[in-house]
Amino acid sequence: MKGSVLEFNIGSKKGIISDEDGCHYTFNMNQWMHKSIPRVGSNINFTIQSGTLASATMVTVGKSKKTGAVLLSFFFGAVGAHKFYLGYHKQGLCMLVLFVFGYVFLGLPSMVIAIIALVEFVIYLCKSEVEFEQDYVLENRPWF
Repeated sequence: MKGSVLEFNIGSKKGIISDEDGCHYTFNMNQWMHKSIPRVGSNINFTIQSGTLASATMVTVGKSKKTGAVLLSFFFGAVGAHKFYLGYHKQGLCMLVLFVFGYVFLGLPSMVIAIIALVEFVIYLCKSEVEFEQDYVLENRPWF
């Protein structure tokens, strides 16, 4: 079945998922079959046996955008190329405009944008494929 994570408590390692019909099921980490912890809003596949949840795993998105985003953030990050690539057009345009017109203010805004791009490069590089997809593709998290 398909559904999503409604809530998850790291302390108790228990959570609630909902299927496409709105039925709710509780689960614990013993039933979670994915390598990363469950996150609220994550799309999941799960199986039900005798009316209870048997196993659940996060749905993985086809081809990862991580490699492209990492390369673009390193080589063209100051102009927001990685933001456009990930679909964050407003943030990409903001970075592009601040970088280009930053030279009017002695280049300070341009340097700040370049530092932000470098920080994002390091963050993208350190995240696993699953974490990257969850944070920047599924959850639409535009900054850091």
